[in-house]
Amino acid sequence: MKTHLRRLGNSKGVLLPAAALAASGIGDEIELTVSAGRIVITPAVPDRQGWFDGYQAEEDTDAWGRLVATDADSGEWEW
Repeated sequence: MKTHLRRLGNSKGVLLPAAALAASGIGDEIELTVSAGRIVITPAVPDRQGWFDGYQAEEDTDAWGRLVATDADSGEWEW
């Protein structure tokens, strides 16, 4: 598809057809990168998306149980 850049203040913009946006899965937020002389627009990925994809709750039943008691736990502290 061939289109034209439009002046937006000191910048320029391009109108993207709704059908192209729907087909690409692009919403209101985008990532814009420049690579090999091309401007690439991709859907923005929300921050921290996928952080817990590999989390297994059954392995985290006793998170504190593996801690080893030290002398600092048994006596009085001096300040």
